[in-house]
Formats: sequence, structure tokens, C-alpha cells
Amino acid sequence: MSYQQRLSLFLLIDSCIVFTAIFISCFLVNGTIEVVTSPILLSCIVILLSHFTLSIKFHLYKKAWEYASVGELLSILKIVTISVLVAAIFQQLIVHDIFFRLLAVTWLLNMSIIGGSRFCWRMLRDSRLKKTDNKKRTLIIGAGSAGTMVARQLLQNKQADLLPVAFIDDDSKKYRLDILGIPVVGNIDDIEKAVIDYDIENIVIAIPSLRKKELNVIFLECAKTNAKTQILPMLEDLMTGKVSVSQFRDVQVEDLLGREPVELDIHSISDNITNKVVLVTGAGGSIGSEICRQVANFNPKTLILLGHGENSIYSIEMELKETNKDSVIEFVPVIADIQDEKKMMLVMNTYRPDIVYHAAAHKHVPLMEANPEEAVKNNIIGTMNVAKAASWNEVKTFVMISTDKAVNPTSVMGAAKKLAEMIIQHMDQQSTTKFVAVRFGNVLGSRGSVIPLFKKQIEKGGPVTVTHPDMIRYFMTIPEASRLVLQAGALAGGGEIFVLDMGDPVKIVDLAKNLIKLSGNSIEEIGIEFSGIRPGEKLFEELLKEDEVHEQQVYPKIYIGKTSELLIKEIDEIIQTYSNMGRDEIRGRLIDLANYRVSLNSKISVPV
Repeated sequence: MSYQQRLSLFLLIDSCIVFTAIFISCFLVNGTIEVVTSPILLSCIVILLSHFTLSIKFHLYKKAWEYASVGELLSILKIVTISVLVAAIFQQLIVHDIFFRLLAVTWLLNMSIIGGSRFCWRMLRDSRLKKTDNKKRTLIIGAGSAGTMVARQLLQNKQADLLPVAFIDDDSKKYRLDILGIPVVGNIDDIEKAVIDYDIENIVIAIPSLRKKELNVIFLECAKTNAKTQILPMLEDLMTGKVSVSQFRDVQVEDLLGREPVELDIHSISDNITNKVVLVTGAGGSIGSEICRQVANFNPKTLILLGHGENSIYSIEMELKETNKDSVIEFVPVIADIQDEKKMMLVMNTYRPDIVYHAAAHKHVPLMEANPEEAVKNNIIGTMNVAKAASWNEVKTFVMISTDKAVNPTSVMGAAKKLAEMIIQHMDQQSTTKFVAVRFGNVLGSRGSVIPLFKKQIEKGGPVTVTHPDMIRYFMTIPEASRLVLQAGALAGGGEIFVLDMGDPVKIVDLAKNLIKLSGNSIEEIGIEFSGIRPGEKLFEELLKEDEVHEQQVYPKIYIGKTSELLIKEIDEIIQTYSNMGRDEIRGRLIDLANYRVSLNSKISVPV
């Protein structure tokens, strides 16, 4: 119905109810309707006019009665009660007498019939919604406000393909209660049993306040069943209207492996970036591009996107211009190779950046094992070129992206990153520029990470290949890694290695199993094969060596590693001679040097 049609219908219904209630009241009080006198009829008119006036004031005729609840019943209570009180005042003023019994019965009848008519409307609509053909029987985890909202939405939405039939909740006070006619059948440990008992096809996790570890526990219970598991959208998406309550999303591996996000010091980051010139190397990569997105949120004056691949730089430039079209940020794409020392000096001299985020690097462990000379050229010499150019042009802060593989490195990539850290710390001692490094573990979804590989293997029907059943890694999301980089730049005093508290490490085989389950397959269908540890890999990674650890956090969940011995003379010797070495010799020299397996001679400084 249109609003006008609904209004006309309710006006007619309420008029009939009010007049009928008076006659019924007279009959019930006096045993006959013949005593309906003029004062009573005038009282009836007063009640009716008061009812309409108050209904408009309390928006009674604007309420959608198919969603009627206690709030609507309270509105009717106010309207009927005040209307009867107005009639009583009218009777006292006109006839100097109040018909208490008559008005009491009239109040009771109006409450019953007016309230009943509205709730009959809802019951009629609900009865039409009970056609459950082709709807998937759904278990809702969480019987709180969010879970109740989800259940109500599913019950009232004809187009919804899910039918809520049971709740799971850890609040023992709710056990065996019915919410919206749906029983609460147990706690998290009862999920598997509930799925069997109620023939569940779909599970919806409806607990917005759920922490990552708690979600992981719930998902592991859901994974024991064959039901599809989904989760309520993020609260910010619901509040901004991007999605509705019934638009559930699939559980992502990031939900299970990510940790509680680190709260950032927005003010210090803003002071560090807003209206400044910022340069990001490797801006087209997974980490570099996310750093660019995060930096753009703080409205720099100019954001320089430096990278070697023209397609990736073009893509991030177009994306940033589209998402920041209302801002005055100047986006400058620069195609350049960090191995080109003169080009790095030219770029720094041309744009004079205030802060540099150095994300450009080779990071693929097996590829660097096969091509150690490229790790020297890119990760060591490239870093030195960018750092020298930044120092020469008086950049205020230089932040280098490092890795947990730089700790006790067994790989060429990790060793090259460790030596790059030494160069950065040495540069900090020689320059007015504040040089710092940020070290973190594996980044979920980054290029070359294990997750995209696993997903491709699952799409092909398996098997998923894992190097070793006991291999574990630390994980974090790309946005969190990038925000850590920005926070490090704001905290930089010079010479630090910032390390994020990565939480608990994750077994790679468990990650593979979760991805298989999330894809809707069983582990038996896809299969897992162990291929053996690859060259340069370790079973576990560390974030700090024992002699590097500062126990005190400089910021919640952020630590600073102590400065280690800086083997600058030996690094310079490798740079000068690596082109004359074989790959095995380069590999051995890099790993030995990064693990301090050298005789420490007098240091020579890298030119600044």
C-alpha cells in the first residue's frame, strides 16, 4: 500500500474501534446500550479526536506494523491512555461527573482492539513468510542483539534464501529459550551436534565484537561440519550502508590468521605526512601500493610513486587519483630502477621529499637462492643508492621495509636484507636524515606469498603442497604492515629497527587446511602433499635475535631492536667483488656476513 492508502485504512479502522468500544462498554457496564446519552456520545467524539491528534504526534500512522514490537505497543498505550484522560476531563467540565467504569472498560477495549489490529497485521505478514521451500536451514552463532537482528531480517525478507532454525550462544542463561520463535540449542562446543540435529546447511557467525582468536576457535568447530560458514559484515560497513544485515560474507583466511589491529597514533602520523612530500619506492608492489593508499589518507602535498614496472605504477596512480579525486594531492609517477644511482639522486634532487618509504626489493626466497647476484644488486646496492640520495638531499626520515628472515638468516634474501639494515643503521650515524627499518613477518595476500599459491592449487582440484608439516610462520595483513611502516616513520629517532609483536606463529599446514575448508572442499578431496624444505628456508622465523631484544615496548605491540655490529667494510667488499664471484660463493659470503661469521676489522664508511 501507499502511505495515503495505509493512512485512510487506519483512520477508518480506528474510528470504528473507538465508536464500537463505547457501545460495548455501555453494554458491559449497564447491561444495555439504550443508556447511550449525549454526554457519552460527545465523550466518544472527544476520545476519537484526541486519538487522531495524538496518533499524528506519536507518528502512529507512520509505523511499519509488519515490524511491530514493544515500542509500537508503548505508543498505543500512551495514545489510548491520554485520550481517555482527556475524555474524563471533558466529562468533569461539561456534566460535572466522570463515568469511571465506562472509561475504564473503554480504555481496556481500545488497548486490546487497536493493539490487536496492528499485531494481527504483523502476524498475517509473518504467516505468508513461512513458505520455506528452497530455503537453507541456518544456524546463527550469537543470540545477542546482532544475532537477533539477523534472525529478524531473515524471517521478514521474502527474498532471503536462508531460514534461521537455531541459535548457538555461550550465555548459559539463554539455553532452552526461544528468541523470535527460534531455540537456543547450546554453546560453541555444541555446534557439530546442532548441525546434525537440525539438519543445518548454513552457519552465520553474528558476533561483531568477536576477537580473532575467538573467531578461529568457532571456525574450527564449524569446520568439523559440512555446513557453509559465513560471517556478519563489519560494523563500519553496516553503519555506512555499504551492506545490509543479510549480506553475509564468507570467512576469509585473514579473519582467522590476522591479529587484533594495532591502534595507531594518528596525530603523530598526520604531523609526519600531512602537507609533506612523500616518496615510496616499489610503489607498484603489494606492500608499496598499500603504503601509498595509507599515505594518501593523511593528505600529503605530493606523493611520488617510484617503481620499475610501468604497468603496476600506472595502476596504482589511476587508483589513487580515482579514490582521492576530491583532494589536492599531487600524484607523481616515476619509472626508475633503484639500482640506477644517478637516477635516484636526480629524483631526490628534483622532488626534495620530506620522507621516503623504501619498499622496493626482491623478496622471493627460492628465486634469490638461484640468483644471489640480483639480491646484491637490488636489496643491498639498490638500498644504498636510495639511502645515499636521501641523505645527500636532506630527506628528514627514511623508512626501509625489512623482514623477519633477516634474523639469523639462512637464505640469500634474508641475508641481503640484514646487510641492508646494517647500511641503514650506518647511514643514520653519518647523516642528518633519520634512517630506520621496519621488520615484520609474512604478509597475507602479498605477491609471492603462500596463500595465492594455495588458492590456485585448490581451484585446480589439488593437491596443496606444503614444504614441511612442522613449518610455522608469523603472519600479518597488508594494511596492518603498511600502517606499521607509517607509525615507524612517526616514531623514528634514527637508527632503530622497529619490530611488531606478531602474536603467535601459525603452522603452514593448518593454514592450508583452513583454506581448503573455506573453499567449500574437504581435505580428503583436495589433499595435502609435503614437498620438502626449499633452499634457504627455515622451519621457523624469528623477529629478533637474543642480543637484539629490548623488552620494553616503545608503542603498544611495537618493539625496537638493539643496534648490532655494523660490518660496513665487509659489505663494501662484497659490493666491489660480487660480480667476479660464482653464485655459491656469493651465497656463502652473504649468509656468513649476515650471521657475523667474519673477523671484525676496522670499519670504512660508505660515502654520504
